Amino acid sequence: MARILVVGNVTLDIINHVANYPREDDEVRALRQERRRGGNAANSAVVLSQLGHEVHFAGTLAQEPDAQFIVDDLKRHRIALDAVQVVAHGKVPTSYVALNVGNGSRTIVHYRDLPEYAAEPFMRLDLRRFDWIHFEGRNLEAVRTMIEHAQRTANRLFISLEAEKPRAGIEALFELPDLLLFSRVYARHHGFDSATALLSHVHGLHPETRLACGWGARGAYAMESDGRVHFTPAFAPHQVVDTLGAGDVFNAGMIDGVARGLALSDALIEAARLAGRKCGQQGFDGLGAP
Repeated sequence: MARILVVGNVTLDIINHVANYPREDDEVRALRQERRRGGNAANSAVVLSQLGHEVHFAGTLAQEPDAQFIVDDLKRHRIALDAVQVVAHGKVPTSYVALNVGNGSRTIVHYRDLPEYAAEPFMRLDLRRFDWIHFEGRNLEAVRTMIEHAQRTANRLFISLEAEKPRAGIEALFELPDLLLFSRVYARHHGFDSATALLSHVHGLHPETRLACGWGARGAYAMESDGRVHFTPAFAPHQVVDTLGAGDVFNAGMIDGVARGLALSDALIEAARLAGRKCGQQGFDGLGAP
């Protein structure tokens, strides 16, 4: 299996399970509440570890009580934390989630008072020990510096980039990675009404890069560097229970498949199957089981 460094965000998720999403100015009672470790990059790292890879996480944590909860969870999932940047002040990024138990949808209010992961600690790492680096598409100037440094110092690395949120300027990074992973949110923000429209547009600009995009219940798509398009329908669970982090699981499935040498079409199927399993359960534990 691969040695993978995942760079990005980790959060504390405070999840209120509600019978229905409240209207503005409503007061509703939560059916139950739980705390989870979350964050796009951290979620993907946990799934990749369950799939058998050696995973290291690079992100920022504060010296405050909630950070220990996150550290304990990542260690429980065998995530190496040698690349983490710890700062003396600030608050662990916190997502307040309303999870609708009727349909599994989630609505998130996010609070952040913590610096983004900087390029300086990344550049002190020995990147030659890794096979793959996956970047969450945030803190874009630093991410460009990190990717270019990785390509100079460890040119056999495979690099992937997630473009989930439509952050201004993220398109300038699309020329750098080997695999680009898009969300439906990103596509729709830029006026694309289908995954194939988005992938065709990006392929025209960056034809050497392999691309993938999940489209929820309408399935998932991928495009080869030669322009061939692959599609898989969604693998819907018997009951949708929890969609929180399904996109992060899909990304981990794509990374896992390509890292194991699967054809892009087969990696797409496995990633969609894994994301479907996640939607049928609470949280991320057990996704690596057959």
